[in-house]
Amino acid sequence: MNAFDFSPLYRSTVGFDQLASLLDSVLSEGNQQSFPPYNIERTGENEYRISMAVAGFSQEELGIEARQNLLTITGRKEEKPESANDKVRVLHRGIATRSFERRFQLADHVEVRGASLENGLLHVDLVREIPETMKPRQIAIGQAGGTKTIESKAAD
Repeated sequence: MNAFDFSPLYRSTVGFDQLASLLDSVLSEGNQQSFPPYNIERTGENEYRISMAVAGFSQEELGIEARQNLLTITGRKEEKPESANDKVRVLHRGIATRSFERRFQLADHVEVRGASLENGLLHVDLVREIPETMKPRQIAIGQAGGTKTIESKAAD
């Protein structure tokens, strides 16, 4: 795998360290397992949805935490040892029930709107809400000579 050295970026810029860390984490994510599978969908101009396949997990076994620009989805499944008294023995386990933790970096001003569990899919709805001060605005253009100057009196 290719390794990138971001130290020149740190030397010549200020405030972009988070971008370099994000790039580094994305590049190292290729080594991680892809469980559970997920989709990221754009459902509107400023709306997104993460759909994650969590078959076999109940609502109580799943956790969602949003902190700053990081969304963490966890699934904790307790393994039950098979005992001699069990009537059912699993001969083949094709449905994964292992615990997981999946992290998503969220862009600025993206917030979690809600989550739902439906037919083995966990849906997390996100929305980007840009503050009014950061939205584009129209600036009125005044007439030439229409500006007023403020007269000041000389101090006596």
